[in-house]
Amino acid sequence: MNPTALIADDEPLLRERLRGMLQRLWPELTIVAEARNGREAVELFDEHAPQVVFLDVHMPGLNGVEAARSIARRAQVVFVTAYEQYAVTAFEQGAIDYVVKPFDEERLADTVQRLRQRLGTDGAAPAADDRLEAAIEKMSAELRRQSPAQRQAGWLQWIKASVGNSVRLIPVEQVAYLRSDEKYTLVVWEGGEALIRRTIRELADELDPECFVQVHRSVIVNLHQVAQVVRGPNETADVHIKGRSELLPVSRSYVHVFRHM
Repeated sequence: MNPTALIADDEPLLRERLRGMLQRLWPELTIVAEARNGREAVELFDEHAPQVVFLDVHMPGLNGVEAARSIARRAQVVFVTAYEQYAVTAFEQGAIDYVVKPFDEERLADTVQRLRQRLGTDGAAPAADDRLEAAIEKMSAELRRQSPAQRQAGWLQWIKASVGNSVRLIPVEQVAYLRSDEKYTLVVWEGGEALIRRTIRELADELDPECFVQVHRSVIVNLHQVAQVVRGPNETADVHIKGRSELLPVSRSYVHVFRHM
């Protein structure tokens, strides 16, 4: 079977350029999906299970470094970045590989050669490698240090919801969790529950990732409202919310969120 890959970058032209280069350098490679952000990358990875993932470091919502936490032990990861310092970190820590934007075809050819060698004849996923996790942790710390303004401003502060005949402004710090309900999203907060006409994906990109984390493709929780996390079989878990009886599922792709808690 031909090797498969996923490309994640929030810039359509850059995705197109990378795809074109890969088609020339690695004709056997099949691009099975393209993602616009890290959250979409994780969802598409779970759907298509590609062997190689090209992850842009800077993307809205869940960035490429955070997405790599879910993907790294199940595929070959290549970080894509316009910032040399992240490439240096990835290289020093022994991460799989990196490509610096704007793309250089000669440099990408080296990456392709290394990927071919790693995949071998069976296309096996990489063995667990603590060096890659160390690179992810260091890159994540650098991202947090270098974008304080983005974390302090621009995140959603209020959620507007219709409650009966009135419109309620819900402070996000009071929200316990959000759960997808077909075309709507259920908002559960200290004062009650309400349905809003917004998708989980839209909200995920607007909420501060230091406080709100996606634990399932249909659930976002406020970390400050989590009472307990109980691990289950097959790398899954359940979240207990403070003062509430229901359990919220944590899927395999998001269980890493609670690994160090």
